[in-house]
Amino acid sequence: MAKSLSSLWLKSLRRVSKVQQAQQARGLQLFKSMLPKAAAAKKPRRPRLKALKLVAAVAAPSPKTAPKSRRPTAAQARAAAGLPGTWRKAWFTLPGDGPWTETRRMLYWLYLPAGVADPLKVPSSLVPPDSPETPKAPKPRPLVVMLHGCEQTAADFAAGSRMNQLAERKGFAVLYPQQSGTADAHRCWHWYKRATQQGEGDIEVIAAMIAQVQQKHGLDTSRTYVAGLSAGAALAAILALRHPGLFAAVGMHSAPVFGTTHSPFSAYRAMQHGSASSYGAAARVFTGAESQFPGMPAILIHGDHDTVVRRVNADQLAEQFEIVNGPALSQAASREGPQVRRHPERRGGRKPRHAYQTSTWYAGRKPQLVKCDVDSLGHAWSGGDASVKFNEPHGPDATLMMWTFFSYHRRVAVLPEA
Repeated sequence: MAKSLSSLWLKSLRRVSKVQQAQQARGLQLFKSMLPKAAAAKKPRRPRLKALKLVAAVAAPSPKTAPKSRRPTAAQARAAAGLPGTWRKAWFTLPGDGPWTETRRMLYWLYLPAGVADPLKVPSSLVPPDSPETPKAPKPRPLVVMLHGCEQTAADFAAGSRMNQLAERKGFAVLYPQQSGTADAHRCWHWYKRATQQGEGDIEVIAAMIAQVQQKHGLDTSRTYVAGLSAGAALAAILALRHPGLFAAVGMHSAPVFGTTHSPFSAYRAMQHGSASSYGAAARVFTGAESQFPGMPAILIHGDHDTVVRRVNADQLAEQFEIVNGPALSQAASREGPQVRRHPERRGGRKPRHAYQTSTWYAGRKPQLVKCDVDSLGHAWSGGDASVKFNEPHGPDATLMMWTFFSYHRRVAVLPEA
């Protein structure tokens, strides 16, 4: 009996050690991916003399071939396949403030649904003002800014989330900024740096990019939203809280708690364990940056089986945005009582693979904060295209959930006091 018990104990011990080793290896790999990767030094090429060839006759010159054009990648082609809108790539340049500051450039992709970017066929100058054929200017369209995660490109995120397909149906534009491979080897946004949390670096560039795109394409500045996955979700939270007058709402999928990190090591610790006690104070720092902080409606979506960004982050993020939206929630609670409602929902028959539950905080009749927990979902976009990395087809459609939440909100400009 003792021998059998000892053998069982040894087997279980070996099994636990293997699991711990696998988790440590996965965590070490994740931590290494967050560190900047040094570029390999190029070896100098040795000059070589070309050997002369003796030819019997002079060969006829071959016709010059046309330069080969770059073919779009599979993700770039799939992101807008079969859609009538415009899918274009462009660069945004932010000039330096002075001779000692460098000019910064960032690549982005933009999807405009059909009818937004097309010029009017009949110039208004050629049509009399009282003519019934006078073309009417289209209404300004909303804008959704999408920030990809690590090891993704803007086209990957567009193809995986299928946001362009929804934008064509609902009539809004989508902007996809893309992190440079030279800035980060894995294209991770540096959300954990103090400069980024203070509104510098990528935050400053993307905010200026959004303003330029809004003006260039005549988009609705009161209906601008930002969403992201993983590192992109963390950057989306900082972007929205540093520029509350620019965004009407924010959406975060698999996002870590914000405002509590300053290095890759502390970022990894927060992703695995959350923040011990400083996440509430970090939220108050963001809201205290402006004298009249208007609040920030937010929707949080997280998988219960996410081993990259643990679920504790979603719980702490919900508490952070309760603080951020405190005035709106407290006013509603004083008028109508508690406004937190939980809605358990299930899909997929008797044994759904990804059941989910939502908790909603209301400000009057309008949802101000939504938290969605998805069962058995790992670190992936819920309801996405499985052929693209970091997407899971099962579960609720995160793209549709975010747009439905966004459509409730509009940013009203706050007039300065006289």
